[in-house]
Amino acid sequence: MRLLIARCSVDYVGRLSAHLPPAPRLILVKSDGSVSVHADDRAYKPLNWMSPPCILRIDADQHGVGVWTVTNKADERLVITIEEVIADSTHELGVDPGLVKDGVEAHLQELLAEQVDTLGTGWRLVRREYPTAIGPVDLLCRDAGGVAVAVEIKRRGEIDGVEQLTRYLELLNRDPLLAPVRGVFAAQEIKPQARVLAADRGIDCVILDYATLRGADDPTSRLF
Repeated sequence: MRLLIARCSVDYVGRLSAHLPPAPRLILVKSDGSVSVHADDRAYKPLNWMSPPCILRIDADQHGVGVWTVTNKADERLVITIEEVIADSTHELGVDPGLVKDGVEAHLQELLAEQVDTLGTGWRLVRREYPTAIGPVDLLCRDAGGVAVAVEIKRRGEIDGVEQLTRYLELLNRDPLLAPVRGVFAAQEIKPQARVLAADRGIDCVILDYATLRGADDPTSRLF
């Protein structure tokens, strides 16, 4: 990963146009080819970015001053004009082991794998922990129509979980043996913001009842 802190302006040229005036910003270049521009706020969300596959061309002098042009396969461009380099470093992070789930999430994954028809009639499990280059997908399934479905399972569904599933879907949909692959975000509780983002990404949301999956909610034991 390359981290560049620089005073720069940013222009996005594509379906829409956007301009960021000159200011100090952090530019991340990841090993997957993605380039993102960050301010010192907004938590994890970049000001602008280009997802892979894309090509980065750097035209700069010995001090790093110049223009970075990032172009994707749709010929959209992210043009970063660097006026001053404040810091520049490169780090090898290696393969990330992925998010380690807590006990409840791990048990939810196990239970849902055994009862995949909870997600829909005629569904079948292809594999738990389906491997990708950026970590394993919790469940890879086929729905009643035979379409591949990637399922991400959380105890509490928040925006970062939707982002994680989005990255998995981008990779899986490059595999001609799987594509098209749709996504399901499953959790005991899903935050409203996560629902909005999931809908925008074409991802379905499912609420999981842990007690029912465990068989603890036995209707025959109720008084009413």
